[in-house]
Amino acid sequence: MFSIGNLGFEPAYIISGALVGLLVGLTGVGGGSLMTPLLVLLFGFHPSTAVGTDLLFAAATKTVGTAIHSSGKTVDWKIVARLAMGSIPATLLSMAGIAYFGAASKIVTDTISLTLGIALLISAISLLLKDQILKTISHRYPDFGERHSFRLTVLTGFVLGLLVTLSSVGAGALGTIALIILYPRLPMVRIVGSDIAHAVPLTLLAGGGHWFLGNTDFSLLGELLIGSIPGIIVGSLAARRAPELFLKTCLGLILVIVGFRMLIK
Repeated sequence: MFSIGNLGFEPAYIISGALVGLLVGLTGVGGGSLMTPLLVLLFGFHPSTAVGTDLLFAAATKTVGTAIHSSGKTVDWKIVARLAMGSIPATLLSMAGIAYFGAASKIVTDTISLTLGIALLISAISLLLKDQILKTISHRYPDFGERHSFRLTVLTGFVLGLLVTLSSVGAGALGTIALIILYPRLPMVRIVGSDIAHAVPLTLLAGGGHWFLGNTDFSLLGELLIGSIPGIIVGSLAARRAPELFLKTCLGLILVIVGFRMLIK
C-alpha cells in the first residue's frame, strides 16, 4: 500500500474496480456477479464484508444510472413498485436472519457462499442461454406476462431480494430477463431502466443493513469506486465496437467457473 498525504490507497483494489467497471460497461452484467467473488476468492475478504461493501458499491453506481434513465423517461415506476413490494420484505427477512445468527457465524458464512455460488451459476446460464430461454417461454406461453404479471413481478422481487441481500448478485442479469418474460411488449430500454431503478432501493436497504451489522469496509468501497467509474465509462464507449456475443460467452464461462469455485470453497 502507498500513501498520498494522510490517505492510503491499495492499487490492487482500484485496478479491480476498473476491470469490473470495464466489463460491466462492455457487457451490461451487474458488478455483483464479478466484484463479490473477486473480493472473496482473490483478496480473502469475509463473504459478509464482500457482500455488504459491494451492495453499497452497487447502490452508488446504479443511482447515477437511475437518474439518467429517469430523466429520459425510461423507467416504469409501476413495475419498480411491484418489484419493491416483494424485494423489501425479503431483504428485511434476510437481514433479520443474518442479525439473529451473526454475520461471522458459520451458518451465515456458508449460506452466503452457497447462495453466491448458485446465483452466479444461474446468472451464467441466463447470460449464455438468454435468447433460447425467452424464445421457449414466449412460444409456449405467448400471453404469460399479460395474465400473471402482477403476482409474478412481486414474486420476482421477493426472490431478487433474497439473492441480492445474501450474495449481492441477481439485480442485473436475472432481473432483466424476468422482466422481459413478464412484460414482452415493453421496450427494452424501459425494462433496463426499471430494473436499474429497482436495484437502487434494494441495494441501498440491503447495504444499509450490512453496514448496521458492521459488514462494510468503506475504505475498500472508496477505492473500488475510484477505479470503477472511469472503467464503466471506457467500457460503455468500447461496447459500440466490441464483439458482444464473444464477450458475453467468455463472461458466462467465467461465472460458471467462479460459481462452482464458490460452491466448493
